[in-house]
Amino acid sequence: MAIFKRNGEKLEYDQSQDLFLEKLYGSLAGRCLLKVLTQPVITELGGAFMNSSLSKGQINSFVEKNNIDLNLYESQDYHSYNDFFTRTIKDGVRHIDMDENALIAPCDSKLTVYPIEDTLQLKIKNSVYTIEDLLMSPALADEYRGGLCLVFRLTVDDYHHYHFIDDGTADKDHFIKGVFHTVNPIASDYYPIYKTNSRSYTVLHTKHFGDVVQMEVGAMMVGKITNLNKKTFKRGEEKGYFEFGGSTVVLFIKKDIVDIDEDILNISKNEDEVRVLMGERIGTLK
Repeated sequence: MAIFKRNGEKLEYDQSQDLFLEKLYGSLAGRCLLKVLTQPVITELGGAFMNSSLSKGQINSFVEKNNIDLNLYESQDYHSYNDFFTRTIKDGVRHIDMDENALIAPCDSKLTVYPIEDTLQLKIKNSVYTIEDLLMSPALADEYRGGLCLVFRLTVDDYHHYHFIDDGTADKDHFIKGVFHTVNPIASDYYPIYKTNSRSYTVLHTKHFGDVVQMEVGAMMVGKITNLNKKTFKRGEEKGYFEFGGSTVVLFIKKDIVDIDEDILNISKNEDEVRVLMGERIGTLK
């Protein structure tokens, strides 16, 4: 998988996190370690550490390693690593396209677009899902067949707040608890695990794009989805944020609603990703 800028230039990035996860999930020792790390007591301890002042020492080295420009964010004294991770971007740093015909990105991320077909399988955070698997609702999944699935993958260097793509009203949030189960950790070295990530989805009744499902997918261990539970919203308004951990936002849009920008479609054909920023146009109404 490669990442490209909107101008088609290939983006160089640190692949150490991806390689580490491949080794973790793809080896016997890694899967045995995961079985321990995903125990509730371990995830609670990990979360407590990331929220404590003991984790502050990791911030400076992380900023330097990932070339994060803190001038883009509200100035503050971070009390913990998680405090830093959930930092707020300054007003005006992200341009929100207010053209009512423009579909905008809900977050800073790496985007891939997929047509929703019966054969579609999505690899999200080292798990493979069908649309029914993700939503846990075959009836809702059927409403979006023939439409589009937009996967926005956030990496650790991204701004981890996500926003609404249009004006509208929201149904209640549906939370799905994640599962990690090692089927037989000593029998094979070939992926003998069943894993789904925790996730939350909301049906958004938008003014211009019809009913859109927005889903947030949490990280494996201490990652947490925090939705603000707004029932009415405006384009560009914050919907929520992720706490520590890599994260993903998924949009489901119904058939014949939008045309995705050509550069994004061309890159997505190879299942590569496009770097997008919150608020920028990624498509237009048909």
